[in-house]
Amino acid sequence: MEKGNFVDYIRVFCRSGKGGAGSSHFARTKFNPMAGPDGGDGGRGGHIILRGNSQLWTLLHLRYRKNILAQDGGNGSKNNCTGKEGEDIIVEVPLGTIGKDEETGETEVEILEDGQEVVWLKGGRGGLGNSNFATPTNQAPEYAQPGEPGVEGWKLLELKILADVGLVGFPNAGKSTLLSTISAAKPKIADYAFTTLTPQLGMVPYRDERSFCVADLPGIIEGAAEGKGLGHRFLRHIERNAALLFLVPADSDDHKKEYDILLNELEQFNPELLNKRRIIAISKSDMLDDELKEAIAATLPKDVPHIFISAVSNIGISELKDMLWNALTEDEEQ
Repeated sequence: MEKGNFVDYIRVFCRSGKGGAGSSHFARTKFNPMAGPDGGDGGRGGHIILRGNSQLWTLLHLRYRKNILAQDGGNGSKNNCTGKEGEDIIVEVPLGTIGKDEETGETEVEILEDGQEVVWLKGGRGGLGNSNFATPTNQAPEYAQPGEPGVEGWKLLELKILADVGLVGFPNAGKSTLLSTISAAKPKIADYAFTTLTPQLGMVPYRDERSFCVADLPGIIEGAAEGKGLGHRFLRHIERNAALLFLVPADSDDHKKEYDILLNELEQFNPELLNKRRIIAISKSDMLDDELKEAIAATLPKDVPHIFISAVSNIGISELKDMLWNALTEDEEQ
């Protein structure tokens, strides 16, 4: 995905600023040559801060930024002057971005709101000057603290798309056609696998000027959870969707088996995905008569609602919007 304009994964070396050293200085004045210690503290090292920006959709602007290095804090000086704080580095990222440590894989920060600022790597504290160590029994300390080192290491920035509904299906299931029908989005549509190589978002208008966001995600293939096809690059975007719409084409050889394979890939990647609300839509249904629809419906799981649709003929589209809206607002209405 990094070869296109949609970049959802960045590896970068980060280092926050080192704290400045405290000063070990003694005041010398014309009228008081033994005025005592007056060494100031060192300044704090610069933080590395992530800030959410709703106008950004990818990590493209960071593609060639391989190092993020914050400024060191200044050293303390005489007259109890504190050193200058290192300048913070603010990295703007799209909503849905998480920051990870490459070595441990631990998620360290998550940005979900516009303007949200989180300190990712803290700068080192400045050292204390010798004036802080003066006591009645030690009135002339000749030592001061060095500044604390900053934090450094290879970090990962990952973008997980924020959308209400995720479209799940094999390549050529009709996801892009459906998205272009129910929203103003214009994803690439063609009669070959993996037409969609990057997530596409569309705002779906609903009744009373309400709306919800749908993401057309690259198609799953069997083994995607193990990294085959577009693998994890696709699956991680599903984690933030509130509801999942499984698209199974009417001309599939085995509708239930296709749904089970899709569900299994989600479970292998992250079992928690099975807790999301699911709807099955049989796409391209304009080629089916009522008898075939009944036969297909009989094979589908009873605990998951289903609907027959055709984006080209606009069959079942209004009913599908109702089902998706109800799935998204079910908790609010209870």
